[in-house]
Amino acid sequence: MSTALVVIDVQQGMFRDPLKPYRGDEMLARIRDLQDRARAEGIPVITVQHDGGPGDLLSRDSSGFAVHPGVAPKPGEEIVVKDRCDAFLGTGLDARLKALGIGRLVIAGMQTEFCVDTTTRSAFARGYKVVLASDAHSTFDSQVLKAPDIVAHHNAILRDFATVAPSAEIRF
Repeated sequence: MSTALVVIDVQQGMFRDPLKPYRGDEMLARIRDLQDRARAEGIPVITVQHDGGPGDLLSRDSSGFAVHPGVAPKPGEEIVVKDRCDAFLGTGLDARLKALGIGRLVIAGMQTEFCVDTTTRSAFARGYKVVLASDAHSTFDSQVLKAPDIVAHHNAILRDFATVAPSAEIRF
């Protein structure tokens, strides 16, 4: 079964003061390692960017929209722009993956409880085998939970929709 790596919303706007993703530098290093290993094996690396619309931190018209340089796509790699939490909804991602013969997705990125969660569930609902890199997705503290608790909670509940594994254990 062919695999693709999907890196979700790791954009400059997510790393601006006072925003500090939980273990952001570690997440970037783990995503970069996943990208390097995928590329070395000829696995497609797909970068997803969120366009929050005019005035949003992640607006296509703002510097926050750019992919973080630490995990920037290489020339010729797929880039998907979305305007909702689901990287599949209204983007053509599903058709592109099917055209490439992809049946398995490795998912990493931002933001755990929004786009990572929604895209993981949506991929599962579309019949993909999903692997969530448990240490290569992140978020911020909320008014209810601290970021480490959000990440741990989602790693636990998403096991019903994905294989959840540390990035170093993921094989392409």
